[in-house]
Amino acid sequence: MSHVDAEIASQPECWRRAAGLAADSTAALPRPGQRVAVIGCGTSWFMAMAYARLRESAGHGETDAFQASEFPLDRRYDRVVAITRSGTTTEVLDVLTTLGGRRPSTVIVGDPGSPAVDLAEQAVAMPFADEHSVVQTRFATSVLALLRAHLGTGITTLAADAEVAVRAPLPFDPARVEQITFLGRGWTVGIAHEAALKCREAATAWAESYPAMDYRHGPISIAAPGRVVWAFGEVPERLAEDITATGAAFVHSRTHGVHAMIGGWAAGRTPLDPMADLILAQRFAVALAKERGLDPDAPRHLTRSVVLA
Repeated sequence: MSHVDAEIASQPECWRRAAGLAADSTAALPRPGQRVAVIGCGTSWFMAMAYARLRESAGHGETDAFQASEFPLDRRYDRVVAITRSGTTTEVLDVLTTLGGRRPSTVIVGDPGSPAVDLAEQAVAMPFADEHSVVQTRFATSVLALLRAHLGTGITTLAADAEVAVRAPLPFDPARVEQITFLGRGWTVGIAHEAALKCREAATAWAESYPAMDYRHGPISIAAPGRVVWAFGEVPERLAEDITATGAAFVHSRTHGVHAMIGGWAAGRTPLDPMADLILAQRFAVALAKERGLDPDAPRHLTRSVVLA
């Protein structure tokens, strides 16, 4: 078993631990009414996107998500939250260094001994979710579990969904997939971007991601037999029909209905939370990598942390 296989399988327990940590981290996490910015790179940025939409939707206050290198340093926020697994990512450290004491900052990090912990005003360390694999899986979802728990979401049910997701059959046979596109709405746009990134990182696959409502404004032109469109969260009216008319397979993460099958997966299963469905996408990416003879623990051109000279 690869490191990433084991890390994917450990997510239910990591989410439970994250929920417990949320209760002990109240002082370090944003308070209701605060204006908040959340920064990260790659996977961490996508988790920031998801959290920002969830926090605003819950009525906790204006929340913006930024790729760390694009953070507007002169904009006023009550708190800046940085997400970084390694705590060594150059762009994140640059932001934390520049902020200094100018405004409150919190880092959510896998390595409690990393430089980011010293630079941020407060830190929430999650060493139990840190990873050996370059491809990030459990740290990202555990951070989102922590933040969702802080917003009042019950993680017990989500962890039960995750238990299903680590064991369920994949929606389709990776060997028969030429191309895959992930779609999301609201907070699941970040989930869709993350799912596509896993396929690109682990399997060097042709994977794209879009807001679901924007998919018909051009990207649907690549849909065809042998290709898959996988949606997280709510699905716009008639989108499923429009996709299946192209001959592409359509997988809806809320209902697990498969309108056109590749490999076959029975419809009508118990709906899972989109974060648990992301686990299925992670598993698909790893399975696709192995199908192509690739090592998902050592993806091409990537390192565990981007540290720039």
